Amino acid sequence: MAGENKRMINTAACLIIGDEVLGGKTVDTNSAWFAKYCFSLGINLKRVEVIADEESEIIEAVRRMSKNYDFVVTSGGIGPTHDDITYQSIARAFDLPLVLHDVALEKMKKLSRPNPNRQNFSWDEDSPARKAKLRMIELPYDKNIPDNEQVVFAAEDLWVPISIVNGNIHIFPGIPRLFEKMLTGLKPSLLPRLTDPEGKGVHRILFSTPLPESEVAGYLTELSGKVESKGVKVGSYPRWGKSRNTVTLVGKDKEYMESLVSEVETGVKGRRITEEGEDDDSGSDKEA
Repeated sequence: MAGENKRMINTAACLIIGDEVLGGKTVDTNSAWFAKYCFSLGINLKRVEVIADEESEIIEAVRRMSKNYDFVVTSGGIGPTHDDITYQSIARAFDLPLVLHDVALEKMKKLSRPNPNRQNFSWDEDSPARKAKLRMIELPYDKNIPDNEQVVFAAEDLWVPISIVNGNIHIFPGIPRLFEKMLTGLKPSLLPRLTDPEGKGVHRILFSTPLPESEVAGYLTELSGKVESKGVKVGSYPRWGKSRNTVTLVGKDKEYMESLVSEVETGVKGRRITEEGEDDDSGSDKEA
């Protein structure tokens, strides 16, 4: 199923493309889902950006992200209409032609459902509807690279391809259901390329504290200095209007992090929790 790219994956970036997101018409949920996806695999998500459906914006962003991060995902702008310009913009960014992908076409013919409102559509006759459909499988394509390294089908029941450009730009649709299903299907091919080879991912331990941030800041600064060399990050998150705030430990060394639990509970005068807010009460607001 997946390509043979051997580049190891440590860092990631997510590029959300769409005027509808910037205009407030659509709420972006894909970047939040992708953040959880990366966290579960131990991939360091370094950047999330939202940009307009403008060629110059897309070109600048994908060139920069491809250079700076190991695994880049774009979301949106690959539909059948005139404003869906992601494929053509990314092709131009890397000086590639757009090529109608034959396997994707056969899958589209087999798996796409006919629209009951579209009468007399034919795959064999040139028409505006046929041209619009084909736009969705005209992919940036490098004839010098094996096909399976630049076009991936993440599920047997989907015709939508994952186009991979410049080795690390992965182009996804913006529809959340498809975005999530296709990334899930891509996961097996990513596991051998993770810098965490066992794919154990990152661990997060949560603590609830009744203290405001100003009262735990000193202790957390000392704690951060102590655990930094072990790859553990300390976080503090005020919860406006709630009686308790949250402190976190995030890292890959689960055993070491577990050894810190009792110390942190004492230091923040709180306790470990499994879900933020589970021990909220009706007490007065705390300092943010």
